[in-house]
Amino acid sequence: GASQDSGEGKQLTLTQLDDYNDEFVAGAKNQLATLTISRDSYSNALENRYSYLQHPPVFSHKLSIDPPITNQKSSGRCWIFACLNMLRLPMMQRYKLEELELSQPYLFFYDKLEKSNWFLENVLATLDEELDGRVVQFLLTDPINDGGQFDMIVALLEKYGVVPKEAYPETFHTSNSREMDALITSKLREFAKQLRQAHAAGADVEALRARKRGMLGEVHRVLAVSLGRPPEKITWAFRDKNKQFHEFRDVTPQDFYRTHVQVDCTRLVSLINDPRNAYMRKYTVQYLGNVAEAAGVRYVNLPIADMKEYAAAVIQSGRPVWFGCDVGKFRSNARGLLDPQVIDYRAAFDFGFDTTKADRLQYGESAMTHAMLLTGVHIEDGKPVRWRVENSWGDGSGNKGYLTLTDAWFSEFVYQV
Repeated sequence: GASQDSGEGKQLTLTQLDDYNDEFVAGAKNQLATLTISRDSYSNALENRYSYLQHPPVFSHKLSIDPPITNQKSSGRCWIFACLNMLRLPMMQRYKLEELELSQPYLFFYDKLEKSNWFLENVLATLDEELDGRVVQFLLTDPINDGGQFDMIVALLEKYGVVPKEAYPETFHTSNSREMDALITSKLREFAKQLRQAHAAGADVEALRARKRGMLGEVHRVLAVSLGRPPEKITWAFRDKNKQFHEFRDVTPQDFYRTHVQVDCTRLVSLINDPRNAYMRKYTVQYLGNVAEAAGVRYVNLPIADMKEYAAAVIQSGRPVWFGCDVGKFRSNARGLLDPQVIDYRAAFDFGFDTTKADRLQYGESAMTHAMLLTGVHIEDGKPVRWRVENSWGDGSGNKGYLTLTDAWFSEFVYQV
């Protein structure tokens, strides 16, 4: 049978602590490491000089336009910023514009409203589940967080279109979303309680959906007060690089998207690299979405080499690539570099890391946390060496708003293109 746990070694003993202290004092470099590390961040104090010298921000293939860098500020709208930064580039070429920004707040408004409806529909779909069960508690955790997937922004664009930023600009609560998110979340949890109680009292689904209509009206009121009502029609006027004046009047957001953006996002395919699961198969994530009538979030899982090949080919054709990654891993803020070797933890702590990409996903050590835009790639001997990234953290971040990520970092921490 199985051996019994004697309990030996369960406690952290004072003798054990003395051994640790003796070992630390005996380490020749520990005093120097303490003097260095205690004064600065790991990313600054342990920055690997050889890493950034090997990967200068120079690329064999780069898009011809460098538009002004955008800034999502204190919000989680990176996925919206990255997509709209992608869509503006062909517009700038077509209309000969030196700068253009599409309205992230416009899509943010409708994303919050659609996510609220999505959440309440999931509440209706799980009325017979236990309140303290895993599914319902998962749904209640964070119903309208700022994040999203590529298919979710496609659903918003197809339904609501988009407008230039000057037609629907930032407010305090688009750039600092936490307070508004908390308010709406509190109401949504209250609504979930009311719907479950009404169901228990015998209300049918038609009656519950009638109540949901009023609930969404309250959410809409919060959004309209906090962000302003989105425009139903706009006038888009500008001068191009040749100083020629252009004006388009009484344009709906949907017409602006179809007529002026002219990119059919429904034809784009979302690729992921998830080594936990079989390749060359289509996947989705249950309960992940925003627009209830949309097709949902879909991915095709590919080996990382295939993902890189397709991404490089798109860049070489003159188009940018939306991508999702774990941006907090091995990043030098000062150099604007993402590389597994850029922070030398071994130099200070005498250890490295022994986990694969699949391990990190399985043990909660890594996840897709940020979306950006690939706008360049450096090819040597037919293979990518490093990638150029347009971020949305303002031009004071990284290398004037741009980052360089090495091909090794792409392999380990890029999850979706």
